[in-house]
Amino acid sequence: MEKNLTFYRKLPIPKEIKAEFPISKELAELRQRQLDEMRDIFEGRSQRLLLIIGPCSADAEKPVLDYISRLRKVQDDVKEKIMIVPRVYTNKPRTTGEGYKGMLHQPNPNAAPDLLKGIVAIRQLHLKTLAETGFCPADEMLYPENYRYLSDILGYVAIGARSSENQQHRLVSSGIDVPVGMKNPTGGDISVMMNSIKAAQSGHTFLYRGWEVESKGNPLCHAILRGYVDKRGQSHPNYHFEDLYSLWETYQASGLKNPAVIVDTNHSNSGKKYLEQPRIAKEILHSARYSPEVRSLVKGLMIESYIEDGSQKISDCEVYGKSITDPCLGWDKTEKLIYDLADVL
Repeated sequence: MEKNLTFYRKLPIPKEIKAEFPISKELAELRQRQLDEMRDIFEGRSQRLLLIIGPCSADAEKPVLDYISRLRKVQDDVKEKIMIVPRVYTNKPRTTGEGYKGMLHQPNPNAAPDLLKGIVAIRQLHLKTLAETGFCPADEMLYPENYRYLSDILGYVAIGARSSENQQHRLVSSGIDVPVGMKNPTGGDISVMMNSIKAAQSGHTFLYRGWEVESKGNPLCHAILRGYVDKRGQSHPNYHFEDLYSLWETYQASGLKNPAVIVDTNHSNSGKKYLEQPRIAKEILHSARYSPEVRSLVKGLMIESYIEDGSQKISDCEVYGKSITDPCLGWDKTEKLIYDLADVL
């Protein structure tokens, strides 16, 4: 018997959760239409900019849905130039393992972890996002074995900087039928990210959730640049023109399908100075206007945004719509930014 591991309770398998909280035929068709639109962007048939935007972590259903509903009107106004995919990130990676790990672990941030309630809460939140706002959401695949709880709802999947080198993340990504973004690792080694993309674009046979499975490869797997941290702990950006053009050259030599990058405007690209995100976003679009090669590569931006500016500590008197993890751009600045981006596209 393993003394350091207690098997607390067996959780429902994804098939059971999907049966209890099913996606309707109408919502499945809505999702598929948006997946087709994203495929057109990544395969170069559409020149619209993909904007993956929303809170650092989805911490509570009411403010998250409130925020996403605000995106709806803006999307209708800019739909000819921008496709919005809301970030509904229900798992939060923690560098040391300490702190809030997201709605999957704690559907109530002020209560003890409850993974059963968490699985139900995140599926309901993603379903409501699709049903109430018409948006097909994005989430981070922090735990590959949990992906299938949401596999019929999600429109976009991100693999974090600490996960992109992990073999299971790469293999599971190769069997996903939506766009998957691989972030460069925190140390900044672009070759690690490119190897992740190659692995995910290839087919594999592997062990997944107790099954021997075979994947066909995901041609929509692509790069996410998020900056990096050097050996002294200093943040460095990788969104400048030289970085983007160098990545285009790397793609050209790689033989990979559908060369593409989404640029994360926060994290190490901003040095976690969240108010820099509008400036960074506009610089990236300027680089794309200057260079046809960069324009062909840059498919979108990733922005951390919520209702209120900044962040706060978890407490019983939290400010509504303010991040409890990384600081986010508030709604007024977000709305202005989206319209500004549409004006220069």
